[in-house]
Amino acid sequence: MKQHRHAGANRATAATLGRSIRLAVVVLAAGLAGVAAIAGAVSLRMARRVVTPAIREQDTRIVDLDTAAQTITLTRTPDTRLPGRYGLATVGTESYVKLGTVLAERASTVTRKLLTEIGEQARIEPAATFSGWYFDRPEQLHVPFTDVLIGSPLGPCPAWLFAAPDAQAPAADTWVIQVHGRGTTRAETLRAVPLFHRLGVPTLVVSYRNDGEAPRSRTGTYGLGATEWRDVDAAVGYALRHGAKRVVLMGWSMGGALVLQLSLNSVHAPAIAGLILESPVTDWRLVLEYQAKLLHLPTPVSGMALRALQSNFADLFAGTDAPISFDELDASARADELRHPILILHSDDDGFVPSGGSHRLASERPDLVTLEVFTEARHTKLWNYDEARWSRAITAWLGEQQLLGEPSPAGS
Repeated sequence: MKQHRHAGANRATAATLGRSIRLAVVVLAAGLAGVAAIAGAVSLRMARRVVTPAIREQDTRIVDLDTAAQTITLTRTPDTRLPGRYGLATVGTESYVKLGTVLAERASTVTRKLLTEIGEQARIEPAATFSGWYFDRPEQLHVPFTDVLIGSPLGPCPAWLFAAPDAQAPAADTWVIQVHGRGTTRAETLRAVPLFHRLGVPTLVVSYRNDGEAPRSRTGTYGLGATEWRDVDAAVGYALRHGAKRVVLMGWSMGGALVLQLSLNSVHAPAIAGLILESPVTDWRLVLEYQAKLLHLPTPVSGMALRALQSNFADLFAGTDAPISFDELDASARADELRHPILILHSDDDGFVPSGGSHRLASERPDLVTLEVFTEARHTKLWNYDEARWSRAITAWLGEQQLLGEPSPAGS
């Protein structure tokens, strides 16, 4: 009898244990499903954020404004403490303020000289955006310019044309076409115009689809260079029809990815004399992985975001016009297809687009790529940080490529 009782007890215990295990499995499965659902939602949000044009984020706080001394005190960040000249987008009676040298630096604040005179009656909201733009309107350059429209596949894209100071000079046959980055406008590139003007080179500063100035695509989202290059290709055609014998494409940040695509795909490739890439995106996968780490997101999230953007259902998942091929956007993977000389200017402390992609591209094609490495200039602020060095690097490269003298026939 005892054996029967023990056997019954064992069966009851086993049944209880089995139910507990099944319950634990169900709970674990539900938990994993919940985690997967959360990860999926976060990845889709990340994917949409990457391709959605956004207003520039307010990343700086104004702590004090001294109109008597013409100084401004900002929260201390890796960007606001940089030496050089910068801009500050503000809200109030002053919408954009130019900033000069750092006068004082404390544990949590930085005081800089104001280069825009601010009156005593000025009212500025504390939240602001620190910027490398410096110039926000072409009139500030005191260089003659013309408003033009470029006929792109989506419609007319506004551009600024800064003519050469001497139309008969040899360099006037070489045009520079400036391409801005993600979440900005063509004003971002105005910093470079005075250098090219001094060198006698015309500059065409362009817009492209979904940047807030050019026409909007069906979804209004970025193709991360995969679609926008066609608008800039139209600008190349415009330059060739209006006196250019050859063009240099200069891309800033995402603009770098864009002009790389143009150089690889354009029918105008024979007329492209070279590329200048400022803090460029050469591989979007590196950027998304880097941004995920900054946001302390699990590694799989960036991978899921990439898969969503590449999916045949990308329009549903991420709201894009079409799937985005990150293999085609990977310049290093396509390094053997490159055929134009390239100057890359990138800072190793970029903080937004890791410089590893630029180093990799330079190592893949040392015959074509010249890499000018900064160490603490941050993202697209190399001109601001050290204008003299930045200008020397570009001038020397243009000279080495014989782009400031007599041009070779287009297509040679």
